Amino acid sequence: MKKIPKHLKYIFLIFTSLIILYACANIAMPTGGDYDEAPPKALKITPDFNAINVRNNKIEILFDENIKIEKANEKVIITPPQINQPAIKSFGKRAVVELNDSLQKNTTYTIDFTDAIVDNNEGNPLENFSISFSTGEVLDTLSVSGKVLTADNLEPVSGIYIGMHTNLSDTAFTNIPFERISRTNSKGAFTVKSLAPGKYKIFALNDLNRDYKYDNPQEDIAFLDSIIVPSAITSTRLDTIFTDSVTIDTIKNISLTKFLPDDLLLKTFKSDFKRHYFQKSERKNRSQLTFYFASPTELSQFTLLEPKISNPQWYLMEKSIGNDTISLWLMDSLVISNDSIKIKLDYISTDIETNINSWKSDTIDLIYRNPRKGRKEKEDTETKFLSIKHNISFTHEVYDPINIEFEYPVNNFGKKQASLFQLIDSIYQPIDYQLQTDSLNPRKFIFKHKWEPGGKYRFAIDSAVVMSYNNLWNDKIQQDFSIKSLDQYGNIMFQISGIPSGKAAYVELLDKSDKPFRKKKVKDNEVLFFDINPGKIYARLFIDDNEDGVWTTGDYHSSRQPEEVYYYPHVYEIRAYTDHEEAWDLLATPVSEQKPLDITKNKPQERKKRNLREEKEREKEQQRQSQQGIFPGRTGGTGTTIQTIGGRR
Repeated sequence: MKKIPKHLKYIFLIFTSLIILYACANIAMPTGGDYDEAPPKALKITPDFNAINVRNNKIEILFDENIKIEKANEKVIITPPQINQPAIKSFGKRAVVELNDSLQKNTTYTIDFTDAIVDNNEGNPLENFSISFSTGEVLDTLSVSGKVLTADNLEPVSGIYIGMHTNLSDTAFTNIPFERISRTNSKGAFTVKSLAPGKYKIFALNDLNRDYKYDNPQEDIAFLDSIIVPSAITSTRLDTIFTDSVTIDTIKNISLTKFLPDDLLLKTFKSDFKRHYFQKSERKNRSQLTFYFASPTELSQFTLLEPKISNPQWYLMEKSIGNDTISLWLMDSLVISNDSIKIKLDYISTDIETNINSWKSDTIDLIYRNPRKGRKEKEDTETKFLSIKHNISFTHEVYDPINIEFEYPVNNFGKKQASLFQLIDSIYQPIDYQLQTDSLNPRKFIFKHKWEPGGKYRFAIDSAVVMSYNNLWNDKIQQDFSIKSLDQYGNIMFQISGIPSGKAAYVELLDKSDKPFRKKKVKDNEVLFFDINPGKIYARLFIDDNEDGVWTTGDYHSSRQPEEVYYYPHVYEIRAYTDHEEAWDLLATPVSEQKPLDITKNKPQERKKRNLREEKEREKEQQRQSQQGIFPGRTGGTGTTIQTIGGRR
């Protein structure tokens, strides 16, 4: 047998190597096994869990896998509260907390990690993990729990501090840091742990300066009038063991300790104290000066310093409800023509240190600068008219008046300048109406008339019958419209029980954004709303303690709680041409559960767990297809690639 030529040996070796490389290239990647959904487990705690006579400021926790601590400054709660920020870090499998405050004698410490500790790879959280230790011989173990809502709309309040005092003086909340603290979760729920037996007062505080006391009137707070006495009782619960999905194997009675009270309800509010100061001014155009203030305030005073004129009626005032935005419309031609105006402004200002309000005076320079023209513009040969806005639609609501608003203040507007007609026997006949000037905006006018359901009307203002103070004439307006017929509306009556005897109350109808669009006073435990557009509505009621017709906030210094608010706990569907009647017991559903989830803005933040098992299955399938030359989404059969262009083959 002849020897194989040397060059053929090399060819054979190269061919064999290519086959091996191809085979290796088609070996599937390891899947890595099942996805780990288990949270980290604490293996060792130093000092030991529930240790006593602790002297070390450093706490270490060893876990069974690498961990990290998310948002430690927000999520980790240490009580007693720490004035100096503690150091909270993670190193591999260890979590380390170093307290920078000196340890207090005979005190129980609790470090509540909530859900801050997660494993390093998948991010599985260790829920409700906390550790306690004592610097004395006794470990305090009592706790209280509850929920925090905003007082005016019953929204769950997340991330607010809950603090407790054994000092029952009214001044403890404002002068002394909390003794024990906790924080609400995303649902507004809280638990204050490691309490000693005794009497406490409890508070909620949005602590802006983190001094754990109420020393800033801008902070949201809540307080209970009653004294809290923590306690514990032995209770049982049933634990059912199934042999399969439907067959019960065993039912056990499990003994447990229940800590009370566990149903505290705190309602947060901000006091009606507002810090007053002047923010800024601007001259939007030659005829308008606008002044902005930090909060609703008493009406400011304006004195013209330059140019000097003899006309005392040199401006017309337009203002917001709380006087925090004021526009002065200039009415004197000499003032309007001046590029620079100087005004003495007298306004209410709050002292930063004492929080006392007093009148203050400033001199304000307002300069008008002509807009720069970036390029040569064509000369405007069209006549500029005084523009008019209105709320008239082709199909008008039966309960809505007509509102019009001029671009600038006008000096000669009345019933002679505007006409209202009704279509009667195919002819538009003039009809009477009531005309009012808006109390805040002198450019706005309100036309009131008792509309006939299904009637047809016309609103008209002739051209050049109204002139503004800056000499602009109006253009013509003519708008035909129809009033909705009553069969397009529904009516609803609430029969209400649970209102405290002798108390006034108001019901507000709400839209899907929790915004009120109707309000009416309750009379004889009933309230009736007419002419509601079909659709979903919600309702809330507030007890009007001071009978001023609006919801009133609380005040800690005068021990005044905010006025009580209740929600109708269900959405209500209004149907056209239907009278609805509904019984509403304010106390049938706990207040903390009354607000419908549809209009709750702070919805429970349920953790979204990734289904990585399905992801791994998809990865396996993609690897299999890749080995076979199949490209997902572009296949025309095994190993065949079809190019797709513009949605066509």
